[in-house]
Amino acid sequence: MLEKIHIFHTNDLHSHFKYWPRMQSYVKEMRNKLGNIGETSYLFDVGDHLDRSNIYTEATVGKGNVRLLNEAGYDVVTIGNNEGITLSHEELFHLYDNANFDVVVANVYASHGKKPAWMKPYVILTTAMGTKIGVIAATAMFEVYYEELNWHMDDARSTLLRLAHQLREEVDIVVCLSHLGITEDELLADECPEIDVIFGSHTHHVLPEGKVINGVLLTGGGKFGQYTGHLIIEYDKKLRKIVEKKDTLIHNKDLPIVKNEQKVVQFLEDEGNRILDTPVFTTKKAYNKEWFHYSQLSDLFAHAILEKSGADCALFNAGIFLDGLPKGIVTALDLHRIFPHPINLCTIELSVAEMKEIYMQSKNEEWPYIELKGLGFRGVIFGKILTYGFSMNENRQLLINGKLADQNHIYKLVTLDLFTFGYFYPSFKYAKKQYILPEFLRNIMIDYGQRFFKQ
Repeated sequence: MLEKIHIFHTNDLHSHFKYWPRMQSYVKEMRNKLGNIGETSYLFDVGDHLDRSNIYTEATVGKGNVRLLNEAGYDVVTIGNNEGITLSHEELFHLYDNANFDVVVANVYASHGKKPAWMKPYVILTTAMGTKIGVIAATAMFEVYYEELNWHMDDARSTLLRLAHQLREEVDIVVCLSHLGITEDELLADECPEIDVIFGSHTHHVLPEGKVINGVLLTGGGKFGQYTGHLIIEYDKKLRKIVEKKDTLIHNKDLPIVKNEQKVVQFLEDEGNRILDTPVFTTKKAYNKEWFHYSQLSDLFAHAILEKSGADCALFNAGIFLDGLPKGIVTALDLHRIFPHPINLCTIELSVAEMKEIYMQSKNEEWPYIELKGLGFRGVIFGKILTYGFSMNENRQLLINGKLADQNHIYKLVTLDLFTFGYFYPSFKYAKKQYILPEFLRNIMIDYGQRFFKQ
């Protein structure tokens, strides 16, 4: 006897709610139809549902996203890096307190004390016909960030391998929610044919009909609510094996428009605006922003991050300022508009030779015009690299705060974490560094502004 099992899945929404109402309306309608003919269906999310560059998510610290997942009827979700490392330990610990779904993540747990009640290494779902589905999950290995936030990480792939082998003896079907990226998914499939389906995410890859490696079906549903995936598994109850599995992607923009959907999306934005529209400090003048030059705002920001970090000097790109600082009352909403990025500070220890190399690299004439996507950056263009506290004189000697650098001294540079991944400055990736968490740039400016503008 054949049983049809349906799993609808989403990933990497990043709080892009434009198509959310029609997507969830469609899934609910489909699940009702399937239920009426006796076929079991589930709804999964594979992480990065939230993104704090979104006003509603920022204002509700992600709990608004959980409310939306509840309303949509999700059954199982896992966490992505946006859930895992853009919230403080306490905020993540309580993020899913009111979730009506299972949250599965096997490679993260609290460094000290108990883990959250919602954090499960796996769950076993049972269909209407009694078929057991084991669901395992893991999230991307941002170990340094998690450790700074008092979470510990186990290796994702080895953890999933262990759980897949364990559950294979207990269940009929094993599926994995992987917020690890396509490369890791392919490696996992190659090593672990015990997994039947790997639901992919993190690298925003698109696999219109899935991809089979070593008998394992991989999925990929892009990003920002572009697609909803629909997996169909045909399971032979008598032979106790899957006889067919296929995945298709549904273009959410092509789904039927839902009544009042624009009002629903606008409500989320309005609610975020309402919550964040609270005064944080008052300025006596406006501070302009520039993308290709130093500015009054960049000077103010440099002072703020140097004070926060205790570093000798600073480096950042001017494109991080999406707006200027207004004169008069400044609200949390203003600071979010200026700094929407989920970016943290990082201090890096560098020798004089390394500092000189960094200074010369920063003169790259192409960088200011890059339309950067990812690395936490939520701006328009990259902008000029701005350096504060270090420069080079006509004799190519390094100056630190106007004085000749000591060749035997190790200096501390404060910069943005996006520079530490090796794309712009390869040497940063391996240098000794310290991330400053959990504060984002906007939080650091609020703290600094509350002191500075009282003077």
